[in-house]
Amino acid sequence: MIEVLDAFTRKRIEKILENYIDQKIPEDLKNEVKIHYKFRGNTVTLSQERPGYMGRRFEYPIAQLRLDDTFWKVYWRDSKNKWHFVDDIKPDKQFEKQLMEVDNNDIFWV
Repeated sequence: MIEVLDAFTRKRIEKILENYIDQKIPEDLKNEVKIHYKFRGNTVTLSQERPGYMGRRFEYPIAQLRLDDTFWKVYWRDSKNKWHFVDDIKPDKQFEKQLMEVDNNDIFWV
């Protein structure tokens, strides 16, 4: 059974992500580098926006956190835009813990 994100849970996760993003990017880089998140059903996708060539900006997906049977699972994206479960990160009921796993894992941040 897939757990549905209720309004309260979604709002709580948004607050967690806003605080995380505010602390993740150093003050002097906040105009250049941005972290975005999007909800789609029970999935939260994190992406990073950076400056590109000739003033263009590019958004790169970083990680997905999916709620499945009350457990958050973490996924990474390959070069063919396919998402894969991260075997090294055990599913957990706490969104915050999974977000910290993403933050501390080199496969997500370049």
